[in-house]
Amino acid sequence: MEQNNTPLLDAVESLIDTKPAYFRIPGHRLERGVSSRWTDKTGDKIFAYDVTETPLTDDLHAPEGAIRKAQELLSGLYGADESFFLVNGTTCGNEAMLISAAFEGQEIMVARNAHKSALMGLVLSGAKPVYVMPEVIEDWGLQGAIPPDRVRSLFREHPECSALFLVSPSYYGICSDLAEIAEICHENNALLLVDEAHGGHLYFAGKPADAKMGALECGADICVQSMHKVTGALTQSSVLHIKDHGVRSEALLRVAENLHLVQSTSPSYLLMISLDCARYELAMHGEAMYGEARALSEDARRKINEIEGFACMGKTERGLSDETRLVISARGLGLSGYELDRLLFEKYSVNAELSDSENILAIVTFANTQEDIDRLVGACREIGSGLKTGRNDTSVINRRRAFPPLPKQCYTPRQAYFSEKKEIAWQQAVGRIAGQIIAPYPPGIPVICPGELIDREAWEYIEEFRRAGRHIHGAGKDGLLDKINIIE
Repeated sequence: MEQNNTPLLDAVESLIDTKPAYFRIPGHRLERGVSSRWTDKTGDKIFAYDVTETPLTDDLHAPEGAIRKAQELLSGLYGADESFFLVNGTTCGNEAMLISAAFEGQEIMVARNAHKSALMGLVLSGAKPVYVMPEVIEDWGLQGAIPPDRVRSLFREHPECSALFLVSPSYYGICSDLAEIAEICHENNALLLVDEAHGGHLYFAGKPADAKMGALECGADICVQSMHKVTGALTQSSVLHIKDHGVRSEALLRVAENLHLVQSTSPSYLLMISLDCARYELAMHGEAMYGEARALSEDARRKINEIEGFACMGKTERGLSDETRLVISARGLGLSGYELDRLLFEKYSVNAELSDSENILAIVTFANTQEDIDRLVGACREIGSGLKTGRNDTSVINRRRAFPPLPKQCYTPRQAYFSEKKEIAWQQAVGRIAGQIIAPYPPGIPVICPGELIDREAWEYIEEFRRAGRHIHGAGKDGLLDKINIIE
């Protein structure tokens, strides 16, 4: 296929070249109506590309021209049967996967560390989740891969599961063995659905054939990628791919229709053009782009590991992984990830992607420079030289107490969402049914999901985090978790 083409970009340029008397949405009339307070700083040319459906620019919800050609180029690049542009982010793609794969009351296997959009998809579909727990990398307090043996065991217990939904790579770049997991799913007449939000670039890693990490090349039936996270697309730009392996093909046919439920009817052409152009860059330069990011990451990892009190996670500690993700800890200095993140930002203007109680995550892409790496490493050196080592008092709580068993599921996520709730004191929560999610972070795995029973073991596990002042997703605006919503 002619991957050096950009059909949607070219189509919008053709429209602009007609110098139209424009009476369509949006109201700013190409570049003319955007506030000068903005255009004085940025220039106005880009705004002319913010158009809508015209005979030249096609329609995302019924593509026949430029958008269809752009999506066909995308599917050709990734080896998919069909690909779709997403303008509501990977969130809407995850929702579409789940509502396509399972109807109300049907069982579907879901990784317990799935993104919260998976819970939204379960609310929309009404499916009953069967949760599979990821491994935990104890030395770093992070969620790891989904073990294939756990998947195989759960299919024996729940043979009617229609699909498995998991995240690979994780936010921290850790990949599951998707090839073996795909084989297990297909043996059980189930689909493999992969939230590959952070992995659209892994197909260009130039790795050996036996070390494939991309979901499609490993046998996934549907996957979603956030192209804005790892390539040059604009924020909120994602894609969805389908590859039919002869398993539940009828569910795959529902995806396009279900995308209408979760996507805007006014898609941004700026976002879609950015997807068209990001695909072009990957097709032309993908391996070089990944190679540049990997080289910068390896340089940073080596230098940070030489700084006393610092550690940067290596490949051997996490198996298959995205080598462009830097998991950095200063626990040898007694610094939490939150403290390290704050110091880097406030004192050195070094912006990490996220922080947890022990680590920060820095994502390196093709667009980073050696200067960026030098600033990160230099800041770590200066922080290290200014603090004494050996004051390690930031051990992760889940090392002291084993993660509790999965709680009893009293309601499906959909039933829980549409149930009346009331707020009670956290101290009175034992034996009650949760109306909200509670996920201590790290490792970020929900201890309680809506509709599940809060038993004593789960309560005590969460309470240990709460008393220590640790970060808890779902704790409310004040982060104190002094109250909780329950279902009566």
